[in-house]
Amino acid sequence: MTPSKAMGPSTLQGSKGAKQALVAILEALSGEVSTSAVAERLTISLSRYYQLETRALQGLLAALEPRPRGRRRGVDEQLKALAGEKKELERELRRQRSLLRAAQRSVGLPAGKGRKKKPKRKPRDRGATVRQTLRAQVEEGGVDGQAERSGAVGGPDAGERAGT
Repeated sequence: MTPSKAMGPSTLQGSKGAKQALVAILEALSGEVSTSAVAERLTISLSRYYQLETRALQGLLAALEPRPRGRRRGVDEQLKALAGEKKELERELRRQRSLLRAAQRSVGLPAGKGRKKKPKRKPRDRGATVRQTLRAQVEEGGVDGQAERSGAVGGPDAGERAGT
């Protein structure tokens, strides 16, 4: 037979001030001393006494709640269990994906999302387009006359502002 854990008031752990407050609250609850006398002895206000009393009773009530039976998992054990569950779910995901691909092949759908992917658009080099256009205009000899008339270089009033 295993020896039982030590119990009783002598085994309570806490600071001296906390133990004094506990004794005072128990005296007030038992009716030995009035609540105002306990508040004076602890040098606290009466409302603060009632706050402490409520906290003490709440702690007592929480200690009396039934505990879950069996061994409780630590954080490390929970982490290991979650990692194992993650691996299992990833395995199941791979399995489902392969089943989907097989079903798509048997129906005649292309693999993937059930439709063909659009080809990626090549990025345009706008500078090259502008250079080619300007070179063509320069070779034709029409750039100077067109630019002044259309306002492409310096705007329509460029000649007037320059003093020409």
